[in-house]
Amino acid sequence: MSFSIDGKTAIVTGAAAGVGLAIARHFVDQGANVMFADMDEELLEEAIGEEARREGPVRRFGGDLRQRLTVANLLSATIDAFDRVDILVNGHRMCLPSDALSAEDDAVETMLQQNLLIGLRLSQLCARRMIAEAERAGRTEGPVGAIVNLSSIAAQRTQPGLMAYSLSCAAQDQMTRSLAVALAPRRIRVNAVAFGSVLSASLQAWLKENPEARDRIREGTPLGRIASPSEVAEAAQFLASDGSGFMTGHILTLDGGRSLIDAVSAAVH
Repeated sequence: MSFSIDGKTAIVTGAAAGVGLAIARHFVDQGANVMFADMDEELLEEAIGEEARREGPVRRFGGDLRQRLTVANLLSATIDAFDRVDILVNGHRMCLPSDALSAEDDAVETMLQQNLLIGLRLSQLCARRMIAEAERAGRTEGPVGAIVNLSSIAAQRTQPGLMAYSLSCAAQDQMTRSLAVALAPRRIRVNAVAFGSVLSASLQAWLKENPEARDRIREGTPLGRIASPSEVAEAAQFLASDGSGFMTGHILTLDGGRSLIDAVSAAVH
């Protein structure tokens, strides 16, 4: 069983920082050609600007991925650079506080746009391209492509003040399952990594403002620590590789056991 992605071409969104950047860099280290894509063009330039300007396996694309034309241009830029696309990692994520009682709070709409629709539209475009490439090459057997979504255990665990984020993650998990079934006859697999506390750029910033929360996170995680972005990157590689060739529609939980704990029982023991 091989977990190799050597020689494959991947698009990774949310690749300017944190988990998305870790995945994109890890894929490059594993021999893949990678299009680093992000909404924040300035941050993306800071992260990989020099690498992207050299000949090699790294390219970058910055733009407002909420726009359909921008999403289409991202795929076109990838094809222009590498001639094909084999893997898509929908790593673009946003988390905003939300007020469940406020009709004026538009966090739900924003979260669905950022965490669901961008990935859905890009998945649809990339899947069509993967299918067309396989048909042109006359490949009637074997894998055609893999899509990996980044989700969260928030899809299953209600968090006060994060209703919109939880809704968007739950919708993303259902998107993963629905696309998996729809694309299975075309030999494209769709899976997701749902993680708990990972030392992403946003969590690092939050912990600077709330240092006492680090101990609470550790206490609420059976493995007693916060995950590194590289651990998510390795899980994403597994799901993108042929080594997981009989897995589709699966939500791989990466949370150190956090979602296994009943909060009330933990508090009284």
